[in-house]
Amino acid sequence: MTSRLHLTVDGPAAAPVLLLGSSLGTAAAMWEPQVPLLAERFRVIRYDHLGHGRSAVPAGPYTLDLLGRELLRTLDDLDLRWVHYAGLSLGGMVGMWLAAHAPDRVRRLALLCTSASLGPAGPWRERAATVRAGGLPTIADTVVARWFTPAFATARPDVVAAHRAMLTATSPAGYAACCEAIAAMDLRPDLGRIDTPTLVVAGADDPATPVAHAREIVGRVPGARLVVVGAAAHLANVERPAQVGRLLREHFEEPGG
Repeated sequence: MTSRLHLTVDGPAAAPVLLLGSSLGTAAAMWEPQVPLLAERFRVIRYDHLGHGRSAVPAGPYTLDLLGRELLRTLDDLDLRWVHYAGLSLGGMVGMWLAAHAPDRVRRLALLCTSASLGPAGPWRERAATVRAGGLPTIADTVVARWFTPAFATARPDVVAAHRAMLTATSPAGYAACCEAIAAMDLRPDLGRIDTPTLVVAGADDPATPVAHAREIVGRVPGARLVVVGAAAHLANVERPAQVGRLLREHFEEPGG
């Protein structure tokens, strides 16, 4: 069975591969602020999660195991023995799963604005039910308000509007199924198995995955390093594109990368 994930590829064909996983409710375009800098050094492959963007929307239920194994299938299809990996939010959750369950496939890892456990499960299941019943517009304003700080939203309404449009264009069935995967997720027991060099980035003003969640990951992943990005909410790479781009490039260019 071939991969059902849609890919966007930039950068030199012979360069080391850097795989980028986006947040719940976004697609590959979320990473556009970082692509020019990263593609100077890496073959940057952005993928859309199942149920998101231009990827397939198989019937649920979804689990983190399913999302991770779909990504492994993609690596096999591309004949990639290993990659560097950076993921934000849901992308970071998939990255933790990948590094714990297929450690030989991840050379270096970056986890941005993410969590190893986002319980309780009830609100996630309620969100899934709301989206199935009424579509993404029913939750869009609430979700997007957590993606950006008020100051950024005031200064850059165009960016906020573009990401809201990305959210509302997402398949309701796919979004809901990924909500249910997050509801059932607890990656904490897996974190001690991650032995790849790991950078953890948190937004100082992120209400969706607060800094405490990043600190828990750092406390459980051997040798992980934490950087807190000031004046940034959940989509820290969008609010602070240059800083996050530099952090990622420096991490993945370190010796052994």
